[in-house]
Amino acid sequence: MADEAPSTAGSSSTATRNAVVVLAVIAVGATMYWLSDILAPLALAMFLAITVDGFVRVLAHRLPGRSRRAALPLAMLLVLAIFGSSAFFIAENATSFANEVAGYAPKLNELIARAGAVFGVDAPVSMATLAQQLDPAKYAGMAARGVQNFTSTLGFVLIYAAFLIASRRSFERKMVALFRNRGSRQDAVAAFLRIRDSVERYLWVQTATGLMVAGAAWVAMVAVGLNEAAFWTFLIFVASYIPIIGGAIAMLVPPFFALLQFDTLWQPIVLFIALNAVTLIVGNIVYPRMQGRSMNMDPVVVLLSLAFWGSIWGLTGAFLSTPLTVMMMVILAQFDGSRWIAVLLSEKGDPQQLKDAKPGVAPDEPEPR
Repeated sequence: MADEAPSTAGSSSTATRNAVVVLAVIAVGATMYWLSDILAPLALAMFLAITVDGFVRVLAHRLPGRSRRAALPLAMLLVLAIFGSSAFFIAENATSFANEVAGYAPKLNELIARAGAVFGVDAPVSMATLAQQLDPAKYAGMAARGVQNFTSTLGFVLIYAAFLIASRRSFERKMVALFRNRGSRQDAVAAFLRIRDSVERYLWVQTATGLMVAGAAWVAMVAVGLNEAAFWTFLIFVASYIPIIGGAIAMLVPPFFALLQFDTLWQPIVLFIALNAVTLIVGNIVYPRMQGRSMNMDPVVVLLSLAFWGSIWGLTGAFLSTPLTVMMMVILAQFDGSRWIAVLLSEKGDPQQLKDAKPGVAPDEPEPR
């Protein structure tokens, strides 16, 4: 009886601690949802700052005679050039792309009529009827507000990122002040480096594989003569940063528009086969080899994280779902009370597992062993 009492007390303590952790996770999720207008731009800014930091270390390591202080403005100019050229490309091609899509209405009405005949619908709905029912003026206003919100969000992201980069020098002093014990400080630095390296590796792999898929898609679209192939290529590349959904967009959307553009079926069929082949090869052969164990996430968790972050932060959450979940997994693994959540999120039950490949940059400090 004396032995059973401590065991019962220990089980009760563990259950209470796990319940508190679950409630804390729910509270944090609710807070993230309520403060999404503030936290989503801040999260984007954090990953933008990590990207700039990665470019800084690459430039300082690769370019001879370049110190870190000189590499920082070069990295910032490089990132601004990438974003600026992307915005310019969208502004130059969005109007012609929208006009091209609007011109497909008659062909889409024909396809709707054929589908109605196949399924026995006597009077299928036309695009004109749908436009009247959907109230285009209402959605045009929503689109305008969306563009305005995106512009203001982008401004906040750049401001946040600038302050995060400027405050990087004080990070080491804050670490010393927060963790007086050397061992605890080394564990915190190791966790930070694990998060940084995992995010950099994720961005590198997604960019490289996205360029592969987008380049192959451009060749296939040009070969069949699809209109606005360059704009479709850009959209496919951007969508590659969204897990699962990005691959579906690359495989299905261009063939659908090829079906609207061409009177014959061989072009959409060839495009569908080519894009599916490229996406499957890159997704099942190239991507796993490049990624290695850097993410250490269960595939089901990838899908659930996409649904979770997308539901609380929208498109921003969808883009950042995987790196945000990796960050949570590394942080939760540092505490005994929440380590079981990190174990469930990990691929093989080892949330502390470091990646087996480096993203090709020289870190500022050696990782603690």
